[in-house]
Amino acid sequence: MLLSPVAMHIPDGFLSTLVSLVLWAATAIVVGYALKRVSKDLGERQVPLMGVLAAAIFAGQMLNFSVAGGTSGHLMGAALATILLGPWAAILVLTTVVGVQALIFQDGGLLAMGANIFNMAIVGVAVSYTVYRSVQKLSGGRKWGVFTGGFAAAWLSIFIAALGVALQLAASGVSPANIAIPAMGGIHALIGIGEGLITLGALAFLYATRRDLLHIGEPAPARGGLVWAAGLLIALLLAVASPLASVFPDGLEWVAGEQGFLEAAKSPLYQVIPDYVFPGISNTTLATIIAGIVGALIVFGVALTVAYLRRNRQTTG
Repeated sequence: MLLSPVAMHIPDGFLSTLVSLVLWAATAIVVGYALKRVSKDLGERQVPLMGVLAAAIFAGQMLNFSVAGGTSGHLMGAALATILLGPWAAILVLTTVVGVQALIFQDGGLLAMGANIFNMAIVGVAVSYTVYRSVQKLSGGRKWGVFTGGFAAAWLSIFIAALGVALQLAASGVSPANIAIPAMGGIHALIGIGEGLITLGALAFLYATRRDLLHIGEPAPARGGLVWAAGLLIALLLAVASPLASVFPDGLEWVAGEQGFLEAAKSPLYQVIPDYVFPGISNTTLATIIAGIVGALIVFGVALTVAYLRRNRQTTG
């Protein structure tokens, strides 16, 4: 039976107001700096890639995969975005995805959105960049460094971000650190394997078709526009497949249920396309597919607009 994907991010109520505001402030500073750095660093070929990656990550995140123990995980995409775009553009891509998920799809609270961006777009990217670059240096640019570094970066980005959430829950007085850390770390160590395998598959595909995007010295092939169109098509196909997502609770929701603080989650202040089901359509499968396509196109447009604006500022500044 085809069902809708489950919500994935921290809702309002899990974190205290103080912790949420501190993380909002830290997020605003880092994202603001990322916008400044992207204006200097953004290359011509990265502009459409930012939009394509944002759409693919959004659609990929809707496809929750089952994990042992009756829970599920989903793609975060920080490692893949970092490898292809560099850290600053990757931060903006993940920020776009998380922002649209919260504002349009009510996935993650508005007060908690700063924490969600911090954990995925900042911690996830920072860990991915550090790990991937370290493995690349150890490998001397050889082929194994791309795949080993990609898997390690993806796994650790999930694991470290989960530990960060555990510390935030502890600082909020929701769950003691000695309980939250092993609970979040244990389940996300398994989810990280799924993230690593997805990243590994994407890197293998790109190694065979667009090796230049992996920054290992290959010239860029011609007809890049066709490649970007194909990438957007893949993202839309992932959105079409979204009803196949696991309906088991994701790692955070599972921990919240096990530790007794799930009821602390607050309902959203408003609803646009809640739970990734487009309103007004009685067929849930069709409503989910349309929601996924709409979401993928929105994040594609937002990320592409940000990229073009920053690129134009660089060329006219």
